[in-house]
Amino acid sequence: MSGEPICRVVSERDGGVLILTIDQPARRNALAMPIRVQMIEALRAAQGDAGIRAIVLTGAGGHFCSGGDISGMDVDSALAGRERMRLSHELVRLMVLGSKPVVAAVEGFCVGAGLSLACASDTVVAAEDARFAAGFGKIGLMADLGLPHTLPLRVGQGRARQILLYHGQMSAPEAERIGLIDHVVPQGHALATALEKARFLAEQAPAPMALTKQMLGEGLDRALEQERHFQATLFLTEDFKEGRAAFLGKRTPQFKGA
Repeated sequence: MSGEPICRVVSERDGGVLILTIDQPARRNALAMPIRVQMIEALRAAQGDAGIRAIVLTGAGGHFCSGGDISGMDVDSALAGRERMRLSHELVRLMVLGSKPVVAAVEGFCVGAGLSLACASDTVVAAEDARFAAGFGKIGLMADLGLPHTLPLRVGQGRARQILLYHGQMSAPEAERIGLIDHVVPQGHALATALEKARFLAEQAPAPMALTKQMLGEGLDRALEQERHFQATLFLTEDFKEGRAAFLGKRTPQFKGA
């Protein structure tokens, strides 16, 4: 229907590189469930395509991803919460354990689930004005999509605790300094630089690349199963209901520990 906001993933080919663009600019590319499903489908297809040797993940409209689509987080049962996490974890597994290296091209906001996607990537290229944050606790949830596992691997336990517990925003230069991202480039140049990196990876022998990713992904499955249980429980708490209502109502939440 005309007039409906765009909510899709756009796939393009650049030789041996697959470019996946999250395209929901009206919500700064919030990671709605339909977008997660489309990403899973594209990544699954890429695994079986020998012509694809590397993947670039980016966002449309000047932002990478502003986090999960909170308006769509209407989980009403433990089973629904576990199914939501199962589907989301399939996306994480395809990125982290899949055979194709993934390069994230970050402009603008990279927050919440967006930060999870960046940390699930093998290389993160970010514009100098990009902003990074976790922020899950603001709505009464814990970090998910593998972030409690992938973030400490990038920045260490101490810094990961500060990022996950305090929700503060971080600039691209600071993120590079602590190892959260790998390369800082001028505004508007993240995609071009990410493509350069991906083209290099696409020229390498694919089997060693895939096996290296498998080894570096050790421990992910156990972490995701624990996360699935914890987050599904949090979806049913009164604090999450309050956090979600406060976010949508643009007010400060009043958490009661229930």
